[in-house]
Amino acid sequence: MNKAIVAALLAASLLGACGGGDDAPAPPPATSEVPASASQTPAGFIAYLQALVASMADLLEPVDTSSVVPPADDTSEPTKVD
Repeated sequence: MNKAIVAALLAASLLGACGGGDDAPAPPPATSEVPASASQTPAGFIAYLQALVASMADLLEPVDTSSVVPPADDTSEPTKVD
């Protein structure tokens, strides 16, 4: 009877150690400055905007955007923004 209890506890502990692993990685936090990649490519600009939306942007300090020039690419296909 003790062997059955030990085997059941061992099986339960092994199954308990296998949980998780499917969590999506947390988005990187938006910083207090706009990264250089946001002015270099449309994809970088969109990635920065998505990071702002995913973060708690209303809790961040104001960001100086006077040096940011949104990049334009008239030759590529439009990018879907979720």
